[in-house]
Amino acid sequence: MLNRLLSHDLPRNRWLSVMLIAIVLGLALTPFLFPGTKALNVSAKILVFIVLVASFDLLLGYTGIVSFAHTMFFGIGAYGVAIASTRFGPGWGAVVGGVAAALVVSLALSLLIGLFSLRVKAIFFAMITLAVASAFLTLASQLSDFTGGEDGLNFKVPEALQPGTQYLEDPFLGASIDGRFLTYYLLFFVAVALVLIMLRIVNSPFGRVLQAIRENDFRAEAIGYRTVVFRTLSNVLSALFATLAGALLALWLRYNGPDTSLSFEIMLDILLIVVIGGMGTIYGAVVGGTLFLLAQSYLQDLMKLGASAVEGVPVLSQFVSPDRWLLWLGVLFILSVYHFPSGVVGRLRAMRHAQSPPKH
Repeated sequence: MLNRLLSHDLPRNRWLSVMLIAIVLGLALTPFLFPGTKALNVSAKILVFIVLVASFDLLLGYTGIVSFAHTMFFGIGAYGVAIASTRFGPGWGAVVGGVAAALVVSLALSLLIGLFSLRVKAIFFAMITLAVASAFLTLASQLSDFTGGEDGLNFKVPEALQPGTQYLEDPFLGASIDGRFLTYYLLFFVAVALVLIMLRIVNSPFGRVLQAIRENDFRAEAIGYRTVVFRTLSNVLSALFATLAGALLALWLRYNGPDTSLSFEIMLDILLIVVIGGMGTIYGAVVGGTLFLLAQSYLQDLMKLGASAVEGVPVLSQFVSPDRWLLWLGVLFILSVYHFPSGVVGRLRAMRHAQSPPKH
């Protein structure tokens, strides 16, 4: 059953399996194990980024296409929910309509970008997507009547998802059963479903063709596959999943603005997570997204504890100062790339193959 659910793409490494089970259980039980606001926000962000990074890996890791327009589709999803909820009021109709409109816009834009740009060389395609993403960011910042400009849009979600909606008077196992609790599990189950769908896509005949194009597009073309068509479809699918991730982010934050979903910093985070987790492995998005966002969220807190422990030591106290958390995050990234050049998932799977006895 599990084999079919994971599209016959099992982790294939004991430690990777343990890590994935721990991550899924940790995210599933966060409201009960870590009921604080920060822990819930971090877990929700991890869920959103798992979907976002997996959708980018579908494009980069499985098809070999470098695109810098991914945050544009992420932003379209977030703005779709925000604009619809602002214009039509808090209701499921506004949310569904906003998501549907965002998917249509992303479909049209990704199709245009794919058809007109994927025939050019990889570096030129990357530059075209960067230009398009920059133009969209500028447009979102300037159309203040429509998008809220630099201030963004605050909006209300359906009543069932509002923090003030209480389903139980008393906490259950330490967790408040309210609209926020329901929103978190909406994110969790949607994220799990989307990741399983992406696993199914990459392990289908269509996904095998994408991998063949990544390895050698000339050979794939020679044996009869129209590479432009498959690249375009990969671009469209990746954009649609990113749009859904953006919609999930907007529902959780009840706000969206240019810096929230369209900034180039998010694109850099996506690239870092793909490298840490491992390209060409949907599991890499789960592992890399969790490790990166936990480090980003809690490294400064850990350094505060370390700084208090070595307070008064001249040089060491300066090194572990919480103000230098970004420096240490960079060091951790360099170490992870050095020790895991194919990503955490790639390295663990390679270890399994190296340990497997040869077949006679």
